[in-house]
Amino acid sequence: MKKLFIYLGGYILRGTLIVIPFCLCWSAIWILRKFIDSQVLKFLAQYFDIRQIPGLGIVLLLLSLFIIGLLFSNVLGRHILKFIDSVAERIPIIKFIYGIGKQISDTLSMTDPQKQAFKKAVFVSSFNGNGWMVGFLIGSIKDQNGEELLRVFVPSSPHPLTGIVFIVKPSQILDCGWTVEEALKMVVSIGIVSPDGIKKIS
Repeated sequence: MKKLFIYLGGYILRGTLIVIPFCLCWSAIWILRKFIDSQVLKFLAQYFDIRQIPGLGIVLLLLSLFIIGLLFSNVLGRHILKFIDSVAERIPIIKFIYGIGKQISDTLSMTDPQKQAFKKAVFVSSFNGNGWMVGFLIGSIKDQNGEELLRVFVPSSPHPLTGIVFIVKPSQILDCGWTVEEALKMVVSIGIVSPDGIKKIS
């Protein structure tokens, strides 16, 4: 009887592991359909006689984001964005909210290294010194003796925009050779998705 339960349990576990990816895909599609697709179509229905075709809202949203990205990627678009930034800076409450959104946008930017808040993925020595934490180099600062200290942001999984900022000496970090995108994927996936190995330690 014990062997039977072990036999059945093994296949039940295997079946569960096979089903998990399909469940995640179904959940993602359901969330997109429930909270994005239907809401976009509901909004457009107020102004246009539009058919309720499943998935149409998501397609229209992606198309709109593509057009916005295309329009604001040229010189004129960048000038318009600078004008909007300057206007938002003059309005007290809007300045605070817009500033947070701008910081998040710059942090997640992978195309402009100058704007990207995360300069490099690094390892930071843990509290007890027996291990390493994944962190992102965000800048440097000098102490009273003029020695350069590094500002390193250590995110908490699975939310990469929450975490702790450490001020450390250069000797307290390691360059792991990962890109910022690779390290972010590892943080968001709570370590499940990670690079094949540490490319270099320096």
